[in-house]
Amino acid sequence: MFSTLVIFLLTTSCLQTYSEFVDMKIVEEPSSFGVNYPYGGQSTELDAPNLKLRVQPANFSGPPHLKRLLGRCFKTTVKNYKYDFCPFANLTQHEIGTTWNPYHGVLGVWQGWEIKNNTFVAMEFKDGDSCGTDLLRSARIIFQCGNSSQILNVTEPKRCQYLVNLQTPLVCHPDSMLVYPTLNATHARRWDELEGQWSRGELTVKGYDKRLRLIFEDAGLMMAKDVHQNLLDHAKDSSLAGEKDKQAGGKKSGDFESLETCQAEFGKLQQEVKRLMG
Repeated sequence: MFSTLVIFLLTTSCLQTYSEFVDMKIVEEPSSFGVNYPYGGQSTELDAPNLKLRVQPANFSGPPHLKRLLGRCFKTTVKNYKYDFCPFANLTQHEIGTTWNPYHGVLGVWQGWEIKNNTFVAMEFKDGDSCGTDLLRSARIIFQCGNSSQILNVTEPKRCQYLVNLQTPLVCHPDSMLVYPTLNATHARRWDELEGQWSRGELTVKGYDKRLRLIFEDAGLMMAKDVHQNLLDHAKDSSLAGEKDKQAGGKKSGDFESLETCQAEFGKLQQEVKRLMG
């Protein structure tokens, strides 16, 4: 029993060592972390070297029929840049020019919807790579009716703020992007009550907008400011902890430097187990 357990533990350690040398692919689907707390919980590794997400993507939210886009990624090339867009996950950019130091980076991570007039106007991807000392890359994804799902264009209206135009037949119905039908009974009732207060003149425009946003945040359609700040703080703490581990030597107790070293130790252990069993 003891020998079997020892072999299992060392085999697991070998597999962990081997996994460090396997390239990771682009995140293809959002987190499934909880219902009450809709932001967090998935791997941040991407396929390009040294690409990591600053924060975790949010859970799926919005029109139910857009779930068909989960797990899918769309690619396009504009001038000297290749874009990889995975709805409800992330957007990355890869420079394909001949410069000595081409840019490969994250333009944004899925965080929620931009909502106006009871309509899902655009998907919001924020907290991408740094773009200067006080600016992070971000992107908005807008939808357009079409016979197939594909990226029509990617532009940069403002510095490090990108706009992706995605065509898909999923939004061709005139009511396909309405917000109210996606709410559950509780959130719909709160919105009804808010509209009643507004119609009676009990609220200012600012008060109405603030309370409506709270409903959307509770429904998981928008990210609350405090939740967003917590994500950034957590990412910063994790980054600092990683740097401290590297400075302390990087290798944890029991880790192996390579797969070959792990296999050699495994062979020695097998011989020792045979001796003990004898």
